Amino acid sequence: MSTFSYTAIDRQGRRTSGTVPAESRAAAMDAVLGRGLSPITVTEATGKAGAPAAGGAKRFSFGSSTKVSQKSVESFTRELANLLSAGLSLSRSLALLKREASNPAAKAAWTKIHDEVVGGQSLADSMAKMPQTFNSVYIAMVRAGESGGFLHVVLQQISDFRQRERDLMGKVKGAMIYPIVLAVVASCVLVFLLTFFVPKFSDLFAQFGSNLPWLTRMVVAISTWLIHYGIFVAIGVAFAVAALRKWAVTEKGSRTIERLVLKTPALGTVVARFALVRFARMLGTLISAGVPLIASLRTAKEAIGNKTLSDAVAYAIEQVQRGTPLSQALAVNTQLFPASVIEMIAVAEETSRVDKELVRMSVSYEADLDRNLRTVVALGEPLVLIFMASIIGTIIVSILLPIFQINDLIK
Repeated sequence: MSTFSYTAIDRQGRRTSGTVPAESRAAAMDAVLGRGLSPITVTEATGKAGAPAAGGAKRFSFGSSTKVSQKSVESFTRELANLLSAGLSLSRSLALLKREASNPAAKAAWTKIHDEVVGGQSLADSMAKMPQTFNSVYIAMVRAGESGGFLHVVLQQISDFRQRERDLMGKVKGAMIYPIVLAVVASCVLVFLLTFFVPKFSDLFAQFGSNLPWLTRMVVAISTWLIHYGIFVAIGVAFAVAALRKWAVTEKGSRTIERLVLKTPALGTVVARFALVRFARMLGTLISAGVPLIASLRTAKEAIGNKTLSDAVAYAIEQVQRGTPLSQALAVNTQLFPASVIEMIAVAEETSRVDKELVRMSVSYEADLDRNLRTVVALGEPLVLIFMASIIGTIIVSILLPIFQINDLIK
């Protein structure tokens, strides 16, 4: 048990100080709060067994090894919104949440946030120190809620937003599972045929001494080359993938890939609709929470997740700052904002229902996105099947052709 010295403000606004025994600094803060005081500083006066404490107040470390899961973040956001809505203060709400946290990483994170908020920092500034846990959009919304006095509303909207985002991403991942599995299995079958099946027949053909058809010679050559140099091909592919991934995270690389994806039939439409759903939902949520339009647009731009499409929103922000209506400013990029979307936003501006219309639009286009995903998957599955069946069929035919020739020689 350690002893902590504290300086606090009482209910009459007077400054007071004293000591309190506790197991940790966080527990000491809870004890000070339990006395009806608002702590300013809490430092460890003596260590265990009366030993002097080195370095004053203890600090909580929050490194990359204690990453908090997104599920814990969503639970934290939802419960904090409920506690604030019930009338509890932010410090008491955070104290409850860090006491109830069962995951060690989450407990350490919530304790750090609680201590910093009690120490005088804003919730957004404390969360900004944990970029792996709270992204820039999350922090921007919390900052807007704190400055506007509607933090509980913003947190509830963040919780709802993240729930729908997770559902949407689940649909995207679920739609891609079957084509990926199909491609992997077909690739394994192809490698098996070229490295095991074809060499068996090539030895048989060599024994008969017959001239092999050109297609068979080509397949056998590929098989022989793969057996002798396959390991080097695998290493080369691994290096190529690593280089491509490194290039893809650069500004030029990411934009090049994004432009290629957006120009791809069907897939480009799905990506653009996904960005539209995220943008409309975020912008509608922020405006309904009372965040100014320009600040809402800047935050919603970060939620798009596509730099090429974000450029259109950045241009729209400049136009809105010059007095251009939102609908006209967004009309620059027809791929992200189709004519029907622009028309709906224009009508909503006339009736002062932009926030409600954007949220309604996000729900509507999410259903449209689901249909587009199903279409892409429906097209992708037969294309993968046809492509792989053509390659495997070619190998089988190349094996059958010499067999027919051998049969003629025997006759």
